[in-house]
Amino acid sequence: MLNNHNLSIRHLRAFLQIAATGSFTRAAESLHQTQSTLTATIKQLEQYVGLTLFDRTTRRVFLTQAGERFLPQARQLISDFDTAIGDLQAISAHQQGLVTVAASPSTVSRLLPKLVQLYKAEHPNVDICLRDDNAALLEQSVISNEADFAIAASHSQHPDLNYQPILTDDYGVVLTRHHPLSDMTQLSWQQIDKESLIHLSRDSAIRQQLTEHIPACSAPPGLEVSTTAGLAALVEQGLGITLLPALAASTTAFQNLSFVPLTNPAMTRRICVITRKSRSLSPSAASFLTLISEYLQQARLPDFVRLTPP
Repeated sequence: MLNNHNLSIRHLRAFLQIAATGSFTRAAESLHQTQSTLTATIKQLEQYVGLTLFDRTTRRVFLTQAGERFLPQARQLISDFDTAIGDLQAISAHQQGLVTVAASPSTVSRLLPKLVQLYKAEHPNVDICLRDDNAALLEQSVISNEADFAIAASHSQHPDLNYQPILTDDYGVVLTRHHPLSDMTQLSWQQIDKESLIHLSRDSAIRQQLTEHIPACSAPPGLEVSTTAGLAALVEQGLGITLLPALAASTTAFQNLSFVPLTNPAMTRRICVITRKSRSLSPSAASFLTLISEYLQQARLPDFVRLTPP
């Protein structure tokens, strides 16, 4: 049996490459190894775990049930290893590297452009990648090391993630400027009870929060859309009103519409910095987070958006 001290990252890379290609031949070519060397590597791994990980046919290689179970774990191990090495290389290269930030669309459009400008002025050799998506995919990008951290509302309170609240914004009604309710300074839920509601799709954190707190929002909507740009266009067309937190409503997509905060009950959203518990940030990512904190302390925030107390 293979000694556990001899089990190495090459065994995992070999396993993943064969799983991806379905062929020892193609996997050996991509890894720049001979097929016999690759076969011996997988045999060592299978002997060590005491299980067959691949079924071989004359045409293709398939994962066994045990191999299928191990596949996501192997991917995570390789991701963690590559990320850790990348972090060390960033230190040795004096913070040259890449910072990937996953964020909600409203955060990308309203907060991050200025922050990226400030950061690049101080760290011109660090590349920045911004990824906007729905809440579930933002959290998953942090878990899988595809992003250094995320800035978004808490979606699932995932046990592998830390959530540090940084901003709080109020929910309100978004409607056309000629709507009879657009001149109100605030609105109660009863006042919009008869209005036609347009919702974001159920995979959004906004829709999830509304559904959890307001029973009426759990009913099937007459109209829903997956993007805030589409939502703004539908409201502007007069097809209904929508409910949004203030930061989302302050984006350019809604510049021709009115926002009126909701009361009785008031409803808020907390925007968090989301990091992975088991991972230390690279120096570049950590310095970007420090800049975010310092910037928000003195930034002029949109109406009904405020710093979250420590």
